[in-house]
Amino acid sequence: MMSAYSGTAVRAAERPLLDAGADAELMQLAAHGLYAVSAALLKERRGRIYGASCVVLAGAGNNGGDALYAAARLLRRGCAATAVLTSSSAHAGALTAFLAGGGRVLELSEDNAGEARRLCEDSDVVLDGILGTGGKGGLRGSAVHLAGLSPARLRRGQAPAVVACDLPSGIDTDTGRAPGPHLSADVTVTFGSMKTGLVAGPGAEASGRIEIVDIGITPYLGTPAVRRLQAPDIAAMLPRPAAGDQKYSRGVLGIAAGSDTYPGAAVLATGAALATGTGMVRYLGPEPVRRLINQAHPEVVCADSTVPLTHVQAWVAGPGAGTDEAQRRRAVDAMASGLPCVIDADALSAVEPGAGEQVILTPHAGELTALLNRLGEKTDRETIEADPFTWVQTAAALTGATVLLKGWATLVAAPAGPVFSQADATPWLATAGSGDTLSGILGAMLSTARESSHRAGYYAAVAAAAASIHGRAGRLAAEQGPVQPSLLPEAIRRVVSAMEQWRPGPGEAGIL
Repeated sequence: MMSAYSGTAVRAAERPLLDAGADAELMQLAAHGLYAVSAALLKERRGRIYGASCVVLAGAGNNGGDALYAAARLLRRGCAATAVLTSSSAHAGALTAFLAGGGRVLELSEDNAGEARRLCEDSDVVLDGILGTGGKGGLRGSAVHLAGLSPARLRRGQAPAVVACDLPSGIDTDTGRAPGPHLSADVTVTFGSMKTGLVAGPGAEASGRIEIVDIGITPYLGTPAVRRLQAPDIAAMLPRPAAGDQKYSRGVLGIAAGSDTYPGAAVLATGAALATGTGMVRYLGPEPVRRLINQAHPEVVCADSTVPLTHVQAWVAGPGAGTDEAQRRRAVDAMASGLPCVIDADALSAVEPGAGEQVILTPHAGELTALLNRLGEKTDRETIEADPFTWVQTAAALTGATVLLKGWATLVAAPAGPVFSQADATPWLATAGSGDTLSGILGAMLSTARESSHRAGYYAAVAAAAASIHGRAGRLAAEQGPVQPSLLPEAIRRVVSAMEQWRPGPGEAGIL
């Protein structure tokens, strides 16, 4: 599992080393890590470093010094380098080393901003060291002209490749907000630990691939602000049948989704749940939808019944329910049952405060806006999309539920923490029906909840794992072209199967 920390926490962790006089050593460790990643990029994209060109965007802080020292190392390998100084007070020692290596300098101004931008666009790699973890607000002054610089996103032959030093300039370290003009990167080389701003909101999209350079502060870091699950963590939470299992012991999932108007949502959620590995699915809904589900999935047990009379281990309610009052009633009953349940789409309008951590809400930004406004927390979609890290926690605290906020980086918050961030998806998943498949995956995983489910944050971890499986399945499906959610179950099955290689062995601990 990866952990991310606020800028304040990272600076506090650096303090013991700085007090011991290790500031120069820390900067050299950071610079070497930045150089190593940049050199590898140049070799990957050009075949060699010699003859390449580099532009350093250097601000007044230590990030500018890190970038200048890294470029000085590239100069020694035969790479031409120009430093575009965005401040009159660049790090003196780093600038001296850069000039001694043969680098040239351009002091950025309104008059030469166009020239600076052309230098960047014509280079092989740009090192972004304008602002660091202490920077507040977006780019200012002449540096604003560099904000639209487009990273190559590592496409071979495209230039430049943008490498951010610690975090893309203009991104808020603690939230991932972009309060003004900012840069985006192909790769962000971050020092000491992941930063919260790299895994949430606009920062998650701007950061590109993230590389962490160890500078020795790990022992001084406290509780992370955000966690990110990796394959071994997810594998530990996936159901695996044992020799003595039967369909009931493997987990029974109830699904109350779909309506005469939107029957397909129920089919999509059901198919995804079956592909994830629950032992049995019981479906409740109108007769036309039941008939459609049995045609697509004959193994599903369908009925026109109520939640209290249906024996399951978890529920999915809401996808495609529309204005169907019977489905709304089932969603309310599912939340009142005390069982783990996924509440999505139209059922979100039935959520009230005090829902409980076992209730997992799965809104997108528009749905979360409507929910919060109804509960008296006034906001709008644009505000939530600008700072999802703050708003997902607000929603979890207000409702008492676990909240999964869909996005480029999907965020999951438990009422009292923790927060998870998963960025495993592809933009091809932004299509109608995609969220229904996520509900099915999550419902299947909840139906197999183990004894550890009483631990704080358990449901948030399961929701994060489901989001990762959904995203990985989408990437797998996108290899064949645009993603069609009705065909996702095969990709889901393949992702779940591939997770077996990461499952903890006997005596090994899982995430919980």
